[in-house]
Amino acid sequence: MGICFLLLIVGFCWAQHNPNTHSGTTSIVHLFEWRWADIAHECERYLAPNGFGGVQISPPNENVIITDPWQPWWERYQPVSYKLCTRSGNETEFRDMVTRCNNVGVHIYVDAVINHMCGANAGAGNHATCGSYFNAKTKDFPAVPYSGWDFNDLKCKSRSGDIENYHDMFQVIDLGGEPITGSDYFENGRVTEFKYGAKLGTVIRKWNGEKMAYLKNWGEGWGFVPSDRALVFVDNHDNQRGHGAGGASILTFWDARLYKMAVGFMLAHPYGFTRVMSSFRWPRNFVDGEDTNDWVGPPSESDGSTKAVTINEDTTCGNDWVCEHRWRQIKNMVIFRNVVDGQPFSNWWDNDSNQVAFGRGDKGFIVFNNDDWSMNVDLQTGLPAGTYCDVISGQKEGSGCTGIQVYVSDDGMANFQISNSAEDPFVAIHVNAKL
Repeated sequence: MGICFLLLIVGFCWAQHNPNTHSGTTSIVHLFEWRWADIAHECERYLAPNGFGGVQISPPNENVIITDPWQPWWERYQPVSYKLCTRSGNETEFRDMVTRCNNVGVHIYVDAVINHMCGANAGAGNHATCGSYFNAKTKDFPAVPYSGWDFNDLKCKSRSGDIENYHDMFQVIDLGGEPITGSDYFENGRVTEFKYGAKLGTVIRKWNGEKMAYLKNWGEGWGFVPSDRALVFVDNHDNQRGHGAGGASILTFWDARLYKMAVGFMLAHPYGFTRVMSSFRWPRNFVDGEDTNDWVGPPSESDGSTKAVTINEDTTCGNDWVCEHRWRQIKNMVIFRNVVDGQPFSNWWDNDSNQVAFGRGDKGFIVFNNDDWSMNVDLQTGLPAGTYCDVISGQKEGSGCTGIQVYVSDDGMANFQISNSAEDPFVAIHVNAKL
């Protein structure tokens, strides 16, 4: 079958056995580059009420300040120390965010960059977010403290010793010019950093940048097993290149609807532990298929400080923030996933092209039309008889529905008519949206 758009979901799925979210929540959102103060507000006003289980945050530790290009998103992945001060906020604001989010049942997943420091091209000085002195060329980071004795050099096998091709798995794994350390002192530093995160109340320390080749004896080698408040997930922003790791661009109509369908499929399917991306906007400028502005950092003021996330009257974000997690379709699919949690994958249907449908036991059903023609088909939903509100075109409000209504007969069958030119050519219904 040529169901090409379904391949997009691979980049979004993040499978783990125990995500450690509160009971009844099954997804988290990556609030990429958000300020701690804004995340605290978002946990209380939106994430908890809509069933999000957690927030993945950008690295909270001190990083080098890069001005050429102007403060790119990836400067957050150039550590100088483990002090908690970045353009997202200071330690006091970090503690307040964690406390307030935990209080409403939303856990904080920290993107912890601890297997390398900033690259040698960062130079020397105190141009870091806490003002700490460092000398990247001599590998001197006294604020940790690390010295040249703690680093392994020249692991990357490229000609320059740096990452020259992000499609080369071995160059990406070996981190190029960002020195990977292997000393006992550094190993102890890792343990200290993780324990410190647990004391701050973070549920999970997410080890970003560490490559799978180094994980075999990770826990046993340290003699340290994280508590249930400091579980570890492994991910790598370099391997996410091309999947929006640097934030969302200005989406065209067709980009946006394909994105919503892909995320909708991910959230409806029972596989893995799901994470929704929420990011910021920048102008796109493609040259030979490459986005030349993929370095751009978050919306910022003239002094380089990150802009606050403002909320418009229609609940979308302002101040150049995209906030895909606030799009009705994505928010409602996070709720859909919570409703169908634990139900089996069922009632698969497809037309041998790009129209597909499947259910989740007797709790939910979803249908996609990514063909160049309209669909009109009767399908077995597995749901109890009744009238349901489609949570893609609208949502249930009281006893009414602001979107399309779907009637399920006594035998579980329902008719689905989806135009290929619709803004969102997919339909999702679940038992909590029954009228």
